[in-house]
Amino acid sequence: MNKSLQGRILVILGVIIAAVYFAFPIQKRINLGLDLQGGMHVILKVETEKLEANAKKDAVQRSIEVLRNRLDPSGGGEIVIQEQGKDQILVQLPGVTDREEAMAMIARVAKLEFRLVSNDPQKMRLALEGNVPNGYELKTIKKEGNEPVLVESKVAVSGEMIADAKVDFDSTGFGQPFISLRFKSKGAKQFGDVTSNNVGRQLAIVLDGEVISAPNIKDAILSGNAQITGQFTVEEASLLARALRSGALPTDMHVEEERTIGPLLGKDSIEAGIKATVIGGILLFIFMAVYYLTAGIVSSISLAINLLLIVGSMGFLNAMSPGSPLTLTLPGIAGIILTLGMAVDANVLINERIREELDNNAPLQGAINSGFSKALKAIVDSNVTTLIAAFMLFQFGSGPIKGFAITLSLGLLCSLFSALYVTKTLFQVLVTLKTLKSLPMMRLLTNVNFDFVSKRYICFVISGILVVGSAVAIIQKKDDAYGIDFAGGQIQEYKFMPPIASDELRNVLKGIGLGDAIIQQFEQYPGNVIIRTADDTYDQVQQALNEKYSEGAYEVLRIEKVGPIVGKALRKAALLAIICALGGILLFVGFRFKHFDFATAGVIALLHDVFVTLGLVVFLGRQIDLLVVTALLTIAGYSINDTIIIYDRVRENIQKKNRYNLKDVINLSVNQTLGRTILTTLTTLLVVVTLYLKGGEVLNTFALCLLIGFVLGTYSTIFIASPLVLAWDKRKS
Repeated sequence: MNKSLQGRILVILGVIIAAVYFAFPIQKRINLGLDLQGGMHVILKVETEKLEANAKKDAVQRSIEVLRNRLDPSGGGEIVIQEQGKDQILVQLPGVTDREEAMAMIARVAKLEFRLVSNDPQKMRLALEGNVPNGYELKTIKKEGNEPVLVESKVAVSGEMIADAKVDFDSTGFGQPFISLRFKSKGAKQFGDVTSNNVGRQLAIVLDGEVISAPNIKDAILSGNAQITGQFTVEEASLLARALRSGALPTDMHVEEERTIGPLLGKDSIEAGIKATVIGGILLFIFMAVYYLTAGIVSSISLAINLLLIVGSMGFLNAMSPGSPLTLTLPGIAGIILTLGMAVDANVLINERIREELDNNAPLQGAINSGFSKALKAIVDSNVTTLIAAFMLFQFGSGPIKGFAITLSLGLLCSLFSALYVTKTLFQVLVTLKTLKSLPMMRLLTNVNFDFVSKRYICFVISGILVVGSAVAIIQKKDDAYGIDFAGGQIQEYKFMPPIASDELRNVLKGIGLGDAIIQQFEQYPGNVIIRTADDTYDQVQQALNEKYSEGAYEVLRIEKVGPIVGKALRKAALLAIICALGGILLFVGFRFKHFDFATAGVIALLHDVFVTLGLVVFLGRQIDLLVVTALLTIAGYSINDTIIIYDRVRENIQKKNRYNLKDVINLSVNQTLGRTILTTLTTLLVVVTLYLKGGEVLNTFALCLLIGFVLGTYSTIFIASPLVLAWDKRKS
């Protein structure tokens, strides 16, 4: 065994040891995204329009500080609170299960004021008649039967003067909770002066513009302490005390986007993701071993190493950057599963090239070396196009979509190493040890000689019908074609045990005026029900379900809400991502083949695949959301791969001939690569079908898109992209 081969073996062993070190234990090395561990993702819009110019400048930063004090007072949590875009704040709360409590802490301004109440009956009479005197505001005490009170507009003491707030309980025997306040020295003096000068009058306690109570001032309070009573529950009092301690937000904020994942859905998603990965991997191992025999077993070993490298590289990046936002999301698991199929594609290309060399009577070692050399360009090219799509997803995506882009990119880079370096080294070791003396393989197609190009006009008509049909399906659905990511609104997902019929749930919703809500169930997951409404109806639905069903009959899986501003921004980002991805692929293929006829034909075929996939998905009753756009970009990046392989063979065949007929060369190239085109699609479809059947309800539509798109991609590669090159050439001639 020569030193070069020994060096390669040492490199591989070193990489494997490093990968194992950084990959395990997985629960400590890999950060799980909110969609896997459960939690909340909220985007808040800070209403700076209401503020004066000076206050606008740091309103977002001041709001972030207040939220951080409320949500993570110790500073030791994994909570993310950061500025995002203009006047927006991103809040991520991993592991949070109490949505109501979290939303109360996030959205409440907690602006506390003490204001004197008018003791003039004449002024109160005028106010009740609609003539509120200057310097006063008419309010009601909601917790006391909406009793009207006329309070001064001038604030006697503000909440900024509070040093501490905590929950206490009265000693009357009822144990009613109240909030005990302690003022700063300046606030204590102000409060003492107000109470000293107004004994006998009422002092209203106003929180966020609402009067909580208006007790009488019996004596001067000079101790610097005060109480807020108002028939609170213990939980309400605790939340209010916490909000008051952290200070008031500088202005109002409203929720632009909310995604709450319950722990059960996160657990189910992890189990489904692991199951899909294991089943997909086993199917690939079996297929490669049966079809390619020894070469397939070598490829399978390389594939297992590839999976280890992906997990190890994620652990390494997290270790090198402890504050790294790199997390494993559910789409990220899908990305790993998908890269397994794509990694096998590279091995298929290598094995088919080796087979060709062996058919030409090349010696085994020479066939292996030549096979790797000739497959190199196609493998690199196909990975680059998918990386272009992944980059656009990372650039324009958010949260889980970025997670998919990261794992897809890492997987592709790891597959390059495992396919081109690890697999070749394993072959060389077997040949050197004389364990491998031949490489028999099964053969799918032999001596194929079909005139594909002559069928181009029939296929153009079929594709035209598919495109028109897709357009009709999308137009007919109108706004119903879009999920809440793009159309706005709210979805609530519940798991009923045992499952209930959608008609039964519809009747429950009709009782609260939500009969027009969209209800969706999946055949594979009958217990899971999705309710979609235009507005936030969570509280109403919860109340109705609690009245109808016993405790434990259902569990909240997720709540997602997207406002119109975010929906518009997401639509724009999705369109931009698709345009940039297609543009990037066009430039790369044009540069790669030094001919934009090839690139343009390939991108037209991609547009065909993407649009028809979109139409069929909508026709099947699914909605267009961020995961669908992710799937479309993946289709664009992946489907061009087979086209590149055919283009590469066309160029190779042209170089072999002094004179050539382009139609004959295209037919020859398609026939020569037909076996590997079918095989690469088949291996990828193995994992996609597994993802569709076993990947869980959240990824179901995503997997369906990939399934349709990859089949269309194979069709368009053979019958659209290649014939378009010929049509373009004839037009120029």
